[in-house]
Amino acid sequence: MLHSVSLFVSLYLFWLLLSGFFTPFLLSAGVGCALAVVWFARRMDVVDSEGHPVHLAPKALLYWPWLVKEIIKSGWDVSKIIVNPKLPISPTLVRFKPSQKTIVGLVLHANSITLTPGTITIEAHAGEFLVHGLTRSSAGGVVGSEMDRLVTASEGKA
Repeated sequence: MLHSVSLFVSLYLFWLLLSGFFTPFLLSAGVGCALAVVWFARRMDVVDSEGHPVHLAPKALLYWPWLVKEIIKSGWDVSKIIVNPKLPISPTLVRFKPSQKTIVGLVLHANSITLTPGTITIEAHAGEFLVHGLTRSSAGGVVGSEMDRLVTASEGKA
């Protein structure tokens, strides 16, 4: 039940954030839509700790700002490469073993790599990731990285 309530609150807050209008009709429409989505999700049996991992929220509040900072830094690095007339790229593929034990942790790690400019996760399996990097340093930077450590710390118990 906690997951259902948390999902409702999250959806309703997201509705308010996107709407930006607070008329009685829109507020009640948001409640109705959020309730409908929670009802559908419960009927599909996807409201659980994997489908809506509320237990990760406190650690996520620390991880997301760090990830945004890394996205900005990587975006700046990629921008410098693009404007350089010599275009100093060295596309590289790297395979490595992620340290996450849960599906949620693996998905978070793979998506965080892809969100960071200059790198993209091509294959993600429990025992191995294949990552493409725009440069050797960006590709090599994902192996044993701070991101891997932080995602493992935020994934909770396996």
